[in-house]
Amino acid sequence: MSALDVEVPSTLDGVRVDRVIALLADLSRSAVNQLIADGRVRVDDRLVEGRSLVLREHQRLQVDLDDEREREVPDADPDVEFVVVHEDEDFLVIDKPAGLVVHPGAGHDNHTLVNGILARYPEVAALADLEGAEWDRPGIVHRLDRGTSGLMLVARTPVAYRSLVEQLADRSVKRTYRALVLGAVDGEAGVVDAPIGRSVTTPTRMAVSSKGKEARTRYEVEQRFTEPAPTTLIQASLETGRTHQIRVHLAAIGHPVVGDPVYSQGRSLHQATVKRPFLHAYSLAVNHPTSGERLSWESPLPADLSEQLAALR
Repeated sequence: MSALDVEVPSTLDGVRVDRVIALLADLSRSAVNQLIADGRVRVDDRLVEGRSLVLREHQRLQVDLDDEREREVPDADPDVEFVVVHEDEDFLVIDKPAGLVVHPGAGHDNHTLVNGILARYPEVAALADLEGAEWDRPGIVHRLDRGTSGLMLVARTPVAYRSLVEQLADRSVKRTYRALVLGAVDGEAGVVDAPIGRSVTTPTRMAVSSKGKEARTRYEVEQRFTEPAPTTLIQASLETGRTHQIRVHLAAIGHPVVGDPVYSQGRSLHQATVKRPFLHAYSLAVNHPTSGERLSWESPLPADLSEQLAALR
């Protein structure tokens, strides 16, 4: 993204300009403050000189995101906890815990997975300078939502970064999730093929939209439950990698993920024990970036999700 040029929607009326930019451009607050200080933010063609400016509906917000100067990568933080299930000279496979943000962004300047990776693997910082890479998320080739747990790929070298990005683009990386959804899913398998874009009414959310990007999710039923209410445990495989894709697609077919506070459509599971979306990236397969060998890993359900399943009948 080289520029942000939007009309302020009603949902962001009365919100400070720094918070709006951080949200829409997925930047840390410190990065937004630097953009303002550099004179790269305008509202209705007037230069914004302070971060506390309150935006109003229908104003035109313009942000120049091109940046040729050197950026500082996030700080290393040895206190960030995560499990490494595979490590070699080229890449890592990490089992991310729920609640951990992957990289700095809106409202999360530090204590992210990236900060933890840089503490254990400082060489990853050099990947911030790669063409096409994001300066504040070195080594990251795909993401998991904050509330989602499970397996993630992280590159350690330029060769591995380019290989993993290409494999994600040509869909040779296989990522499968386990999700508990509300309701009895029809049939034993299916595919949701619907484009996803940012919601017009609520910019913090994604939605099925004719103006969105191609998105396809396949699913298979693993187990069905009837008490305390009808629910279905499914395995969902990504053929594309859009933001919130599984959560949006499952909600679109009338089966939102249990515990999802954003896309549950006001529905919930009575006496639910899980305090976050019941979504776990449990299986991952990829071709090794240098040897080409096909590798795969699986991650068992974390305790909170296992306890939720045990409470169902």
